[in-house]
Amino acid sequence: MLYRAPSRLLIPLLVAALASALTGCSLFNRNGGDTPGVQSAGAAAGGPALEVPTTVAAGQVSLLQRLGADGPLRTLSVERDGAWQCLDCAGDGVTSRGTLAPEQTERLQVLLADPTLAKETDQVRQYRPTCIDALTSSLLTSAGLVTSQDCPGEERTKVAGEILLLLTQATPAEVEG
Repeated sequence: MLYRAPSRLLIPLLVAALASALTGCSLFNRNGGDTPGVQSAGAAAGGPALEVPTTVAAGQVSLLQRLGADGPLRTLSVERDGAWQCLDCAGDGVTSRGTLAPEQTERLQVLLADPTLAKETDQVRQYRPTCIDALTSSLLTSAGLVTSQDCPGEERTKVAGEILLLLTQATPAEVEG
């Protein structure tokens, strides 16, 4: 992998990538009503409205992954009860659903409630990606966004790293590119 110092265009590119990542995490509105922290996006050709989460509630997590700058967006959403939906998680175009085992759900809830997670957010760490063509994984939690890359020398955050490992072991999502 190539290492390169951040350029002036990197920040606007990251903002655009995050915006597209959040747009790609669309879910159908299950209750038909307005949900706080969720934007409604009209579907083309009169189809059902899609819900685009911009935040997640306590106990929920979304994993957004992209391999390189041009790779497809992979999304995994996990509810408080452990139910998950994965859109293109393994980069194979497949949508899958499942439920975490009770002990995995309990462990995930403990990790999501850990106050250390708030100290691992991109904003607090002032995170900047350093690798090109690496798998970039972003966890959207109620504490904020925590991003990491699968590249040599990058240290994983403790709590968010454990969440990422748990999710990739229990679902088709991948921890490495």
